[in-house]
Amino acid sequence: MAGMSTSNWSTNRFGTFACCLGLLIVAIGPDSVAGDWPEWRGPARDGHAAADEIAPASLPREPNFAWRLDIGGGFSSPVVAGGKLVYLDGQAGKEVAHLVDVKTGKELWRTPYADMYQDEWGQGPRSTPIMDGDCIYVQSCNGEFRCLNLADGKLLWGVSFDKDFGVPFLGSRGGEGTASRRGNNGTGVIDGDRVFVPVGSTKGASLVAFDKRSGKVLWKSQNDEAAYSSLMVGTLAGVRQVIYFSADALMGIKTEDGKLLWRVPLRTDAKRHAATPLLFGDSVIVNSHTIGLRCFKIASEAGGLQATPAWANKDLKIKHFHPVLVGSNLYSQGAGANLVCVDATNGNLLWSQDGFGERFGALVAVGERLIGISDRGQLILFAADKTKYSELGRLQACGKTWNSPAWAGGRLFLREGLTSGWKLSCLDVTTP
Repeated sequence: MAGMSTSNWSTNRFGTFACCLGLLIVAIGPDSVAGDWPEWRGPARDGHAAADEIAPASLPREPNFAWRLDIGGGFSSPVVAGGKLVYLDGQAGKEVAHLVDVKTGKELWRTPYADMYQDEWGQGPRSTPIMDGDCIYVQSCNGEFRCLNLADGKLLWGVSFDKDFGVPFLGSRGGEGTASRRGNNGTGVIDGDRVFVPVGSTKGASLVAFDKRSGKVLWKSQNDEAAYSSLMVGTLAGVRQVIYFSADALMGIKTEDGKLLWRVPLRTDAKRHAATPLLFGDSVIVNSHTIGLRCFKIASEAGGLQATPAWANKDLKIKHFHPVLVGSNLYSQGAGANLVCVDATNGNLLWSQDGFGERFGALVAVGERLIGISDRGQLILFAADKTKYSELGRLQACGKTWNSPAWAGGRLFLREGLTSGWKLSCLDVTTP
């Protein structure tokens, strides 16, 4: 399966494409079902739970698990939609997709979809799957992108970054940390009938748009290597665009035809952009250890779009964390083991609080409250308050983790491992 071309898969699997036709789009924002977390960082890819989710007033004293599963390695996050959960892991030398019943944790099917990658940081997949209608989209570290049938896990279509676009997976070598060397970790994004994928070809196919039902290539764009950052889609300055943070630049690409709308050269020492861009009105906020926290304003000028620096906070060297925006304030892990609040209109630091993890962590916003999970497995509930740090509860929820959780139906889905056996847990944090 890994060596087949797009055209062969499309021909052999054409009869199964009908299951994806006529479906409601479950891609981003208003099309997502209430209470779902169907893709990377939630229904709008911004770390926010669905609007009708109720934030807990406090945290329980002890973990209240609905179920726990022993799983394989990997840094991919779980996703939840329609009472089903999808997670990816490494099993017997393969990267494997699993479908699980959310209520019971019972596995419904599993599908190996690519050979497994492993380096000194661990083994298994790192890109987060996407649940969209009756389809699941998965991506392996070595550059195999697949569309699977939600009902039974069977392959609908797929592409190989190497065989179809000339992007061989080199594995760990040299000082650079691009996707072709450290894993295709960034997640694609769906918008309407298109799925956009950071392929990373330097020969005109850095970003590729596919028909999400058939796998047909709709357009190819740019010549950048891919980094680890995930894609965003939004309407900025009146134009619908894919926001792409490649190994070399931040850019906006028109969703309709792949035209480059604007580009800002940005590069870390090892080309390791990891954080997902954050959209704030007509602005884009990005962060990395090299460039700090920066904001760019997108505006229409002289018949086109221009990206202009709005502000920069070079001291906030946020390396792997994905900030969450509540109102006009950003909440994030700082450069050290601290939580910070930043004014998103000017980049000024409003407060900093020590005592949050070491180098990794994640935040989930539920209404006006935030739940942080540190790399030590500790949950911290605090208010979205720009005037001061206001903690509402702490809970040792799991072992060491480098994974972002999912929130759905008042439950947190956590993945842990690294220092002990890998586990996936369903944690009820709303019951006292």
